[in-house]
Amino acid sequence: MAFQETGYAVQVSNDGIEADLFLTTSQYDLVVLDLNLPSLDGLEVLKRFRKAGNSTPVLILSARDTVQSRVTGLDLGANDYLTKPFELSELVARVRALIRKNHWGNLNEIVQANLRFDTVDRCVFVNDQKVDLSLRELVILELLLKRAGRVVNKDQLLDELASHDLELSANALEIVIHRLRKKLENFTSSIRTLRGLGYVLEKGSGAVH
Repeated sequence: MAFQETGYAVQVSNDGIEADLFLTTSQYDLVVLDLNLPSLDGLEVLKRFRKAGNSTPVLILSARDTVQSRVTGLDLGANDYLTKPFELSELVARVRALIRKNHWGNLNEIVQANLRFDTVDRCVFVNDQKVDLSLRELVILELLLKRAGRVVNKDQLLDELASHDLELSANALEIVIHRLRKKLENFTSSIRTLRGLGYVLEKGSGAVH
């Protein structure tokens, strides 16, 4: 799938009741919701999702292309509405935009000291030189950047990796972080280990764009 090719972990449901169960029992960064679901209509899934107090972004996909259909979906809590047929590239771009808004406050770049993270293409640069990271390393760095200056414990990192289908043991996590540090050896700030607590990305001076 296009989403998996760009590094997203995807869970698919083709049934409204199953989708409602997934949304009740799991956490997601984004929900792409088709309205024409068997067993339980997509709008009812959306109603239940928002009634439960979940603020996760929702992108509706639907052949219902009337203005009223779009208004209804947005009023029920959808963050975006894309009518069929559509170009796959537009869908992927809208997904990126919603995730960027949810995770990064609509910022296209996050800067910490001499490290720059492009939130659109999920690329990392140190001194404007691109640093090639594995998906595990990227997921770890993203979480540390989101919580820069705050401690992130091992369980939080392992849970984040698992949500991307990148399960690791605690010992393997330490190895991946060691490799990440090596690749960021020119980073003028640092990823510090706090014994018994976890890891913290020290906040360096920098701008956001």
